[in-house]
Amino acid sequence: MLKLTDLRGSRRDPRGILPRAQLDVSEAVERIRPVVEAVHQRGFAAIQEATTRFDGVELTRLRVPVEAIAAAGEALEPEIREALLEVITRTRKVHRDQRRPDVTTQVVDGGTVTERWLPVQRVGLYVPGGLAVYPSTVVMNVVPAQEAGVDALVVASPPQKENGGLPDARVLAACALLGVDEVYAVGGAQAIAMLGYGSDGVDEGDRCEPVDVITGPGNIWVTAAKRLLQGTVGIDAEAGPTEIAILADETADPRHVAADLISQAEHDPLAASVLVTDSESLVAGVESELTRMVAATKHSQRVHTSLTGAQSGVVLVDDLEQGLAVVDAYAAEHLEIQTRDARQWAMRVRNAGAIFVGAWSPVSLGDYAAGSNHVLPTAGCARHSSGLSVQSFLRGIHVVEYDEAALSDVAKHVVTLANAEDLPAHGEAVKARFDR
Repeated sequence: MLKLTDLRGSRRDPRGILPRAQLDVSEAVERIRPVVEAVHQRGFAAIQEATTRFDGVELTRLRVPVEAIAAAGEALEPEIREALLEVITRTRKVHRDQRRPDVTTQVVDGGTVTERWLPVQRVGLYVPGGLAVYPSTVVMNVVPAQEAGVDALVVASPPQKENGGLPDARVLAACALLGVDEVYAVGGAQAIAMLGYGSDGVDEGDRCEPVDVITGPGNIWVTAAKRLLQGTVGIDAEAGPTEIAILADETADPRHVAADLISQAEHDPLAASVLVTDSESLVAGVESELTRMVAATKHSQRVHTSLTGAQSGVVLVDDLEQGLAVVDAYAAEHLEIQTRDARQWAMRVRNAGAIFVGAWSPVSLGDYAAGSNHVLPTAGCARHSSGLSVQSFLRGIHVVEYDEAALSDVAKHVVTLANAEDLPAHGEAVKARFDR
């Protein structure tokens, strides 16, 4: 079922030959640009048109009534409520510890630099609603923003025909549990444009004011819109179709490996599932398990499409050292280590959105209840980007405070460098304080 790439004996850079989805975000940006520009220029009318076109829903207003959010919270099934509250508790515990303290450095006597960490004022949190619905993503977006101290949180999620044109009821219920009451029934690129530029509505209470930062996963059109809006607003990372890589040796249980590959494949036909191993016997065992398990899983056709796509496969390596180089080159959104001494190998990984160590830390745990965040960089972006955290909503600001003596002590160096860079007025601004 999984295509085989044999890198044994090869010393080539694996980045160009590893399984990857054939997604061209740059092309998607150009295709979605008219939608984004229309929302920028025409606001609500353009959002209505895009929602009819892409979601098949006639949008009558942008904002979800507060009463509908509260009603969804009250109607939530008890077992789902219990599960979400546990996820909220664990996620809040982890993210609360991420808050950085302000730090003051005494550079010289009379001269200090303080680094302050201040939250942005308003954030837009995107929650997908395509092949699946994601109340857990509400938690993963909202909790770190709350722990950062953000003043205003806005959730946007696609309208659902089966819920009367409102976002999924469980998404709304998660908002209720977290105390978020500004929610918009808008999805896709038009939602990102609405959050970035703001939009009028049917009345003043329906208006969406622009945000400072947009976070949250989505399909390629959401990713493209975020790239297009970057600079107008901050974004977390380009979180597109999900992916899992598993670095495993002969000690891994084929059933565990197969189950974990399937767990991510059920998200999307474009989801990527990659096994990197030095064990041919493990590959044979995993293939046998996949044959049986894919046929039995609920979303069998979707999973089969994902596992047989260009983005999924098995990579055979000489040994775990080569395997480590391969997974670092791949920079997976989710990386599992199922080997002997799994923690030792995990601590040597440089590039991954999140790392799951050993047989009892599956990606599914991180998707919901580990306490970690599941909004993570995809498509190799883990080489330079981090997953969503409290830091995503904070800005470091340096506060410089020198007294007269401290400035006098360093003045000649400022003047020298200003003149060396042919910016003499910089030096004069210092000298003016001492010329009497």
